[in-house]
Amino acid sequence: MTKLGIIGAMTQEVETLVASMADHIAKEIAGSTFYEGTLDGLPAVIVQCGVGKVNAALCAQILCSCFGVTHLVNTGIAGSLSNDLDIADLVVSRDAMYHDFDCVHFGYPYGKVPGMDVISFPADETLMAYAFSAAEAVNPGHTKIGRVASGDQFIASKETKDSIIEKTHALCTEMEGTAIAQTAYRNGIPFVILRAISDKADNSAEMDYPTFETLSAHRCAEVTHRLAKMLLEAEN
Repeated sequence: MTKLGIIGAMTQEVETLVASMADHIAKEIAGSTFYEGTLDGLPAVIVQCGVGKVNAALCAQILCSCFGVTHLVNTGIAGSLSNDLDIADLVVSRDAMYHDFDCVHFGYPYGKVPGMDVISFPADETLMAYAFSAAEAVNPGHTKIGRVASGDQFIASKETKDSIIEKTHALCTEMEGTAIAQTAYRNGIPFVILRAISDKADNSAEMDYPTFETLSAHRCAEVTHRLAKMLLEAEN
């Protein structure tokens, strides 16, 4: 039976999803609250992981080991690395890689974790297709599929963005997704990352953050609802 693990970054988004769960119960593990119930008829567990790769990987592993989820979805916000993306556009991961993992001195390609057989972690094709379809239904014409780059850095300067683009060829950058992707990969669990874009790559436009957060939380939650329904339909 499908059981969806949802790792959210935004408080508003997680609260919205939890409020729509049926018969959910809350359980605190390692400082995070996990909400287990059903979402649109599908068994699901929702958690807000906190900032950074360690928090993200910790929550992802708990979802796998303690709750037995069969699929993982990570949603939140990201900084743009592409001029083709506008504020509040959505990115669905094709794959995910670290932009701050560097063992080149020891002969590894940039971004590759020693012991892993890939440099980037590929998203599940079915989840990727479901997420793209759901995102397009929510915000038509404003979704792109591509690479997500992650690192324990808040990226603000153009110079740092340009360096990440050169090294990763990613569409966006954030602080959790690849850690969740690696955890899913090692557990053999399908995953996908969904990100709402918070800025223009060239910083040519901006939206006040409270407005952006509300809009993005609503869109990410709606996409997650639609994705859950697709998984349930596929199972039946």
